[in-house]
Amino acid sequence: MTGVTHECDFPPEANQRPRVTTSYIDSSVSSAEIDRQVTERFRSGEQLYGLNEGLLGSDPPDLIVTQDLCPVCAVSPTDFEKHMHAAGCEAGIVTLNPNTLEDVLESIHIVGEATNRVEQALDITTALRERLDAVQAAVSGQARPRVLTIEWLEPLMPGGHWMPEMVTIAGGACGLIGPGKPSRKLPWEEMCAENPDVVVLMPCGFEPGRGAREAEALWRLDGWCELPAVRAGEVYCVDGSAHFSRPGPRLVDGTEILARILHPGAWTQEIGAGAALKLADMNGARPVFQEYR
Repeated sequence: MTGVTHECDFPPEANQRPRVTTSYIDSSVSSAEIDRQVTERFRSGEQLYGLNEGLLGSDPPDLIVTQDLCPVCAVSPTDFEKHMHAAGCEAGIVTLNPNTLEDVLESIHIVGEATNRVEQALDITTALRERLDAVQAAVSGQARPRVLTIEWLEPLMPGGHWMPEMVTIAGGACGLIGPGKPSRKLPWEEMCAENPDVVVLMPCGFEPGRGAREAEALWRLDGWCELPAVRAGEVYCVDGSAHFSRPGPRLVDGTEILARILHPGAWTQEIGAGAALKLADMNGARPVFQEYR
């Protein structure tokens, strides 16, 4: 293997591989500041990511797997081609563009075909479908709480693409964005009008602890504290990158996490350590979260 991107961290062995890409965005700052950096670079025509042309040239891959779903999340195929040409790399490119859960499963077959692992891909998707079916069966007949998923905090963006399907399979209801439709910035008034019973914070690229820290800004929104979810303490922070943002097999883990949040009596499988936090109390204006299993 030539290498992985700067964001590849699963399985853990990926952290031992050379990094082919570099981000020009400082992701250690607030959600609002990250959004400002991205917006300014787009306006000026600057790239968000760089590639190690030396590595592409010295250890050229046979195949590059990239995505054309979100230009903010990873290197675009166009940018890859520019650097490949400069490095003299002639690798094949597989570009994935999944918008729904079915698209994600199909992407596994596409990669399986490109790597001569068709049977293994089929085994993986069969097992994933069985897990989704098990969740759906477990929560069948349960009342469906209104769910608001938030995948970016400043500016506010509700979950899109496959997220509405995940909520539905897990036994919830959400109506801001339809299945397969991309997330977009929405006015708080429109999101507040959903009057959700449950709020799940899943900022892209944030682990639960960081999401909980940045969630303090939500308590300053007009009407936030009056939401049924907030009044009942049904506010959760989950790991966006691990289980919700990235279009891969772990979206099924995310669906199981949602089922545990929405219907703990019906879906009794505990959430892994550190995967989710639940609003426990308020310390003045500061929300306090604790681990949810």
